[in-house]
Amino acid sequence: MSQPSPAERYSRARDERAHPVTAAFAASQRFTLDPFQLAGCRALEEGRSVLVAAPTGAGKTIVGEFAIHLAMREPSDAKHPPKAFYTTPMKALSNQKFRELVDVYGPDDVGLLTGDTNINGNARIVVMTTEVLRNMLYADSPALRGLRYVVMDEVHYLADRFRGAVWEEVIIHLPPEVRLVSLSATVSNAEEFGDWLDTVRGDTEVIVSEIRPVPLEQHVLVRADLLPLFDDRAGIATAQVNQELMRIRSFKGSTFENNRRAQSMRSAGQRGYEASRRRPHKGGQRPVRSANVQRIERLDRPEVVELLDRANLLPAIFFIFSRVGCDSAVQQVRRSGVRLTSPDERREIRAIVEDRTRTLLDEDLAVLGYFDWLDNLERGVAAHHAGLLPAFKEVVEELFQRKLVKVVFATETLALGINMPARTVVLEKLEKFNGEARVAITSGEYTQLTGRAGRRGIDVEGHAVIQWTEGLDPQAVAALASRRTYPLNSSFRPTYNMAVNLIDQFGRAKAREILESSFAQFQADRAVVGLARQVKEQEESLAGYEKAMTCDRGDYAEYSRIRRELSDLEKTNRKDANASRATRDQRQRQISSLRRQMQRHPCHSCPDREHHARWAERYWRLKRTIDGIRRQIETRTGTVARIFDRVVDVLAQLDYVTIDEAGTTALTSSGRTMRRIYGERDLLVAESLRTGIWNELDAASLAALACCLVYEPRRDEGAPGEQRLPRGPFRRAFGDTLDLWQRLDDVERDHHLPGSEPPAAGLAQAMHSWAKGVPLDRVLTEADMAAGDFVRWAKQTIDLLDQLSLVADAGLGGVARKALDSVRWGIVAYSSV
Repeated sequence: MSQPSPAERYSRARDERAHPVTAAFAASQRFTLDPFQLAGCRALEEGRSVLVAAPTGAGKTIVGEFAIHLAMREPSDAKHPPKAFYTTPMKALSNQKFRELVDVYGPDDVGLLTGDTNINGNARIVVMTTEVLRNMLYADSPALRGLRYVVMDEVHYLADRFRGAVWEEVIIHLPPEVRLVSLSATVSNAEEFGDWLDTVRGDTEVIVSEIRPVPLEQHVLVRADLLPLFDDRAGIATAQVNQELMRIRSFKGSTFENNRRAQSMRSAGQRGYEASRRRPHKGGQRPVRSANVQRIERLDRPEVVELLDRANLLPAIFFIFSRVGCDSAVQQVRRSGVRLTSPDERREIRAIVEDRTRTLLDEDLAVLGYFDWLDNLERGVAAHHAGLLPAFKEVVEELFQRKLVKVVFATETLALGINMPARTVVLEKLEKFNGEARVAITSGEYTQLTGRAGRRGIDVEGHAVIQWTEGLDPQAVAALASRRTYPLNSSFRPTYNMAVNLIDQFGRAKAREILESSFAQFQADRAVVGLARQVKEQEESLAGYEKAMTCDRGDYAEYSRIRRELSDLEKTNRKDANASRATRDQRQRQISSLRRQMQRHPCHSCPDREHHARWAERYWRLKRTIDGIRRQIETRTGTVARIFDRVVDVLAQLDYVTIDEAGTTALTSSGRTMRRIYGERDLLVAESLRTGIWNELDAASLAALACCLVYEPRRDEGAPGEQRLPRGPFRRAFGDTLDLWQRLDDVERDHHLPGSEPPAAGLAQAMHSWAKGVPLDRVLTEADMAAGDFVRWAKQTIDLLDQLSLVADAGLGGVARKALDSVRWGIVAYSSV
């Protein structure tokens, strides 16, 4: 490594003197911080917020960890000690970050809040899902006292059409003194997003890095040969596609049926295996054998695993866009007899698995296929997808991180932030089923998936391997590999819960202005956000002027309004000399009336009247400016605010808010209840509580009905027949809920709002049985789904039941608590945190 020049040494020393905390923190890390990491830490040390956009695996979280470090080194006030919150989009990510921070700061200073888990929630460092923080902000939770920093990991989730609004709500509503650390995948409009953050949060440093800490080599697996995708070693956007791959695609030769060429093909395959023991070759130098060209047979998965093992390219993640495909791949490898672990590694794997699953019931282990799963793990192979029991997924992640599991067959959900880097990522196909049709993956998805390749501090380079398929276009693959960014677009939309919370805290007019500050509105019309902030800042000055003109004799604002009207009317009368006699007489009467009102006003006799008047003049001048800006805002593309108005109109029609003659909007008792109901079905849940249609339900039936409100059926799943619904009070309550949904859907559509899907009862019987204590095997048969899916829906059911236990009246609230406890048992209750 070359020695730094005198100028570089001087610059480094100057930075260390200017940012001593950053320098000390950087020195404590096990690797040298990259320039973008240092830039983020220095901005935080200077008191600014930061947006860091960098590739997967680049080490963005270091900046978030430095924010926590800053909070923990501040002097601790006995009443409100400095705090830092770390938010993630998924519970699995929260659990993982919680464990990492406990290792650094100890269990006393670190907490975890994920909806169904509450550990040390008043700690100085709390890891949580983003929804938890949003709910805390609306409730003005005491836990917010002393908050200094909020880290929003995976902030590009803001684009998620179902949950993205939560990120914007948090960003808008965080107290202004809180510094925000936004960590994002590389997006093409980071500067635009940063400009919005700067507008709504104040001084925000935007730091973008396109550099992967571990270079990525791109390959195409043509039978047993790993051919480079690019002729240029770096694989950058301007690199030329390997011409050998282009010749393979275009070749139209014979069928090569003679024995000599068939033997050549077999020999070529063997040579490919032997060559793959060495480093994958560069630049397309090795000629592609003609025997492999006309019809290229794909290697079986076990053969690909062995090829990667021989080439020293494990551990590897195979991305297969199908759960069934992942499980099938594991079984293929198992049947082939491939074993990738040593006896010592197998013993360590078994010890870890038995320790992590010791709380699971023996009868459940058999249902879950535990013994086959353990045998696969001991071979060094595993699947990872949403259908897997969360406890099993966590074990797979831990074993992979410890380099004990060498090959994981995963769906794309693994690419969403879990810390599981590999040496190699294999993509079997470049298309996936999106629920309606098979579609090509996007460049953003390709970047996320291949971003897992290359372990910092372990690998000098990562490897992405695309398996050749009929019709593969190397140019299209190169385009995917070259475009590493994708745009971040807002999915913000006002909800009923959002509306009642905003109205309750700020009033309707102020709520509208807040919504004008959303990223959605910013993208629709960037100027509106700046104008809205200008109004907010000038309103603070307006309040100061109003205070300065306060008079102990009476309402000086009213007095100054009379004086102003009188002055304006006198000026008009003087200027409009050509007005008719009738008009001038009418004005004179108005002038006389206003003069009498002014003289009779209590403030007219105040000795400090003219002093107050000077402040009043400033007040009215500024108010005229603010009113003008508001008119500008109203003429712009106020789409978000218009949707908000429609939402409020629905709430008014259903008696959740009242609007008086002056236009003042206030919450009713039902509206105050809705403040604490979160989720897609907020209005339906609130109306069901208000109308009492769930009051006769027992615990199991309420659990089943709550499940109907969170469950999203598969596209090919029809509605269950009545004979498949739980008996007893559930059926009547579910029918009443469907009728209520239909009425609400009609009201929404009448107000030009999008409707919603009806509640789905496909999982109702299984959830009812589970709440009754029916064994796991029978419940999964009734559910017709994998254990991991059932657990996911069960935990969402628990979230809703928890809300009901807090907002429903005493009777139904008690039933909701019993229902929650009846669902949270067995595999649903298991947590390795």
